This record gives sequence, C-alpha cells and structure tokens, in this order.
Amino acid sequence: MDYRQFRAFVAVFEERNITAAAQRLHLSQPALSGSIRLLEEALGTALFVRKARGVEVTDDARALYPQLRRMVAEADDLAQRFRQRGARARLTIGVEEDVARSTVQHLAATARACVPGLQLHLLAQCEGDARLASEELRCEDELFLPLLSERYVLALPAQALPPDHAADPATDWIVCPSHTSHQRLVPLYGSRADSPAALAGNFSLALDLVAAGVGRAIVPESLAQAMPGVQTQPLEVELKRRIGLCYNVQALGNGALARLRDGVVGMGAKPSF
Repeated sequence: MDYRQFRAFVAVFEERNITAAAQRLHLSQPALSGSIRLLEEALGTALFVRKARGVEVTDDARALYPQLRRMVAEADDLAQRFRQRGARARLTIGVEEDVARSTVQHLAATARACVPGLQLHLLAQCEGDARLASEELRCEDELFLPLLSERYVLALPAQALPPDHAADPATDWIVCPSHTSHQRLVPLYGSRADSPAALAGNFSLALDLVAAGVGRAIVPESLAQAMPGVQTQPLEVELKRRIGLCYNVQALGNGALARLRDGVVGMGAKPSF
C-alpha cells in the first residue's frame, strides 16, 4: 500500500464517481481503477461497488475513510511545508453573526496552539475553509467540531427605566423569529409569544433593543455579557448551544484545518455529522 492508493481511495470515496475522481487527480480512469484494485487486494476486501452511474461505498470503506483521509492530509501538509520552506500554513475561517468576540478569541488561541506559525484569516459569515458558528447553522453535508458550550440567559436593561417608559413584563418579549434557535425558545415565551414588544433579525440586534429599554430577550450568555446596558438572569430551565467549526470533508485537504481538527479532538472534542 502507498500514498497514491490512499489518495485514489479518498478521491473516489468523496466523489462517488470514477470519472470525476480521475479528473480531480489528473489521472486516467484505468490508472485510478488500478490503484483502487491494488488497495483492495492488499486489504483483502472490496471498498467500492461499481454501478451504472458512479459507485457505492462498502462498510469497510466507511470505516477506512477517516484514517486514510487524515493520512493523506498529513502527507500533503508535510510536502507543502518542504516545498514552501518558511511559508506559513494558512487557514481561512468565516465567522457567522451572533458569535461573541470572546469566542472568536478562543478559536484564535486554540488554532495557534494546534498549528504553530499559523496564518489565520477571519472573514464575515459564510466564507473560507470552515465556519465558526452555532451547531444549529451546520449544513446537512457538513461536519461539526465543537469548541465550547454556553447557556442561554434572560437579558434585561441594566438600569431601571422611568415609570412611563418601563416595559410591561407580561408583554415585553423581544424575539428573533427568523433565527434558527427560535423554535427552541418559543416555549419559554409563554402565552405572549405571538405578541412581542419587538422583533429582531439576530441576537445582537435583540440586545440593542434590550439596552434601549424596549423589553427583554433570551440570548446566549457570551453575547449578553459583552453588551453595555444589559444585565442577565439565569433561566428557570437550562438551555445551551454549542459553538464550533462547520466544514465539509473536502476542506480537510487543507493541512492546517486537519491539524486543527486533530488538535481539538485530542483535547476531548468529538466531531459529529
């Protein structure tokens, strides 16, 4: 078994098509098929079932894929480091809205610890090799690598308002109906969920309304702590969200992301689909 066979296996597994995998690796179809056949013979098992359109993967292939994907990524990363001596590993991560600065700082510190000399490029929202986001924003075809968990809290104006401006606790909810978390929070709003004091497109905007004295909102604790003019109270029912990296399997071709993933996993995190 050798690197070329591993690389061929990974391409076919991800593409589910011999032709597409061959084009991706700039190989002829016979050469690619030969590499897969040699790997199957060495392992003593079938890895793919050829169909009229594409291939199906076997259970053995599913078990083998994570290991070979990591080995190929590490080999590619090693080769790149020798080809580009002195060049930094690069990783681009998009930061979704409603992620606190403290969480971004936690990611940056973790990334530099796992990938020394890393050149980290942060962009806004859905960009890059991976996205820093809540688990609720993970797409169906993405993996999720959790970095931290935080609770939801009740956010209230920090200062008491004059009587003629005070919100009515029975009707002062500020809600985010378009947010992915909304359905989880609806039961906590009670009978007033359909008649809120205000609507917001995200938690950060909801907190602006809270600070202005418009009403109260249920938001992640890290965002509330960073907002001036807001105080928090624990909820009667504990509710949490997980923040981490959302990424496609193909993105692990970037050795820096693969090393970050392995480093975080080594700290006890468990990637999930």
